[in-house]
Amino acid sequence: MGAQPAWPPRSTPRVFVDRALTAGALRLEGAQAHYLATVMRAKPGDPVTLFDDTTGEWLALVTQAGRRDVSLDVTERLRAREAVPDLWLCAAPLKKGRVDWLAEKACELGVDRLVPVVTHRTVVDRPNTDRLRTQMIEAAEQCGRTALPRVADAVKLPHLLRDWPEGRALFFADETGGEPAAAAMRARPGPAAILIGPEGGFDEGERAAIRAHPQAVGITLGPRILRAETAAAAAVSVWMAAAGDWG
Repeated sequence: MGAQPAWPPRSTPRVFVDRALTAGALRLEGAQAHYLATVMRAKPGDPVTLFDDTTGEWLALVTQAGRRDVSLDVTERLRAREAVPDLWLCAAPLKKGRVDWLAEKACELGVDRLVPVVTHRTVVDRPNTDRLRTQMIEAAEQCGRTALPRVADAVKLPHLLRDWPEGRALFFADETGGEPAAAAMRARPGPAAILIGPEGGFDEGERAAIRAHPQAVGITLGPRILRAETAAAAAVSVWMAAAGDWG
């Protein structure tokens, strides 16, 4: 007897729902309905997986698919909301396109919270946090996360340092040198954050203020000069391998 195919199939569409899910009838409208009915060409009987950032991930079956709405029967919970490593990414906002990429990769890599940090050399001082959340929702739909990263309002660097929570390590990518990232992160387990500067880096006054903070640890990400978004992805990856859920 041959192996039974996986259910639901790996190709099943996956959609975020901004409400607490439970078994029973559900109606989707707007972009979600358009995606299922028009892009994925869902039809009655097709499976869909849903997640809500609260209860976890659920299996549903399409009962009716129209151009403006899709009706589903939510049948069972597949898994609970995941536990996410306690890592924040504090990063200076970048130009559109690059910041979208940063938000997407932060979600895929397992970051719990994204904090836009305004510095002297920041190119964009008012990031669109709604857009960043949208990017993260789309990334979560693709990568299988059941817990969405939180997106904080933009904060100026002095205020970030002033209000920094006690007990949370602050690893900052220091282009002038620091401890090797992996060793520094392994040596300081527990709640952490990674601070990435803008294109052009921190200025001298900012760097001195960060270094003076008792929770701050300067780290190096190798011998090459990295773009800000590359540095963010690299630092998060190192932390996940050294102290996060990659271990």
